[in-house]
Amino acid sequence: MGTSVFIKSLGDQRRGLLGWGIGVAATLVAMAAIWPSFSNADIDAVLENYPSELLEAFNVHAMNTGTGFLNAELFSIVLPVMFIVYAIGRGARLVAGEEEAGILETILTMPIPRSGVLVHKAGGLVVGVGILGVVLAATLAAASPIFGMDVSLRAAGFAALTQWFIGSEFGLLAIAAAAVTGRRALAVGIPAGIAAATYVAFLAAQLVDALQWLRWISPFHAATTGGPLGSSLPWLVWTMPAVGVVAVAAAAPVFARRDIAG
Repeated sequence: MGTSVFIKSLGDQRRGLLGWGIGVAATLVAMAAIWPSFSNADIDAVLENYPSELLEAFNVHAMNTGTGFLNAELFSIVLPVMFIVYAIGRGARLVAGEEEAGILETILTMPIPRSGVLVHKAGGLVVGVGILGVVLAATLAAASPIFGMDVSLRAAGFAALTQWFIGSEFGLLAIAAAAVTGRRALAVGIPAGIAAATYVAFLAAQLVDALQWLRWISPFHAATTGGPLGSSLPWLVWTMPAVGVVAVAAAAPVFARRDIAG
């Protein structure tokens, strides 16, 4: 029975995954296509005009390589936001959206604990975000040799994994908020507000020495430290899905007791 909830949760994302997958691939290809022209410019002269804090905050200091260019132009903010927006929207819809539509009440009549329903919905979301990550990795692997970006398969895999993790974190936060409140607006607004606040904290930590401690509470630091397109995977990336799992686990007892709208 639980498997059917998981399959439904994943199947409900098929149209969204198609559209967002095309969007992620098109965004990456469009930016990669700029690289041949950009690489022929006097990049060092351009970077001399950037404040050192901004060079560090947005990984701009290494833009004279294909990986550095993509880290600065896409992986610093554009792709994380795309993954986060997708995951929050789908996470809110899978629980609060179905509750408001009267579907969740029917699902909960199945012989499976409410906590099991929540876990399978969370699993369906995580797999859905993971499919976007696979699209990202495959597109990057194909685009790199075409546009001479010299991005290794290992780096492409690490970058995709990082985006999967940050998307999953906020998607799971949306599911947790939906499980507690039952309201789709709150299930979107709460994790979106957390994303905005932690991004501001990330920037503040980069720009103000006295606020450097803020980076440790921001998933954007975990997602961008060292540049996602790198030769290694920082340990911090594992904190992102861990936070999401903890949030869903904390929401499960409330969801089990809460009256569900019919």
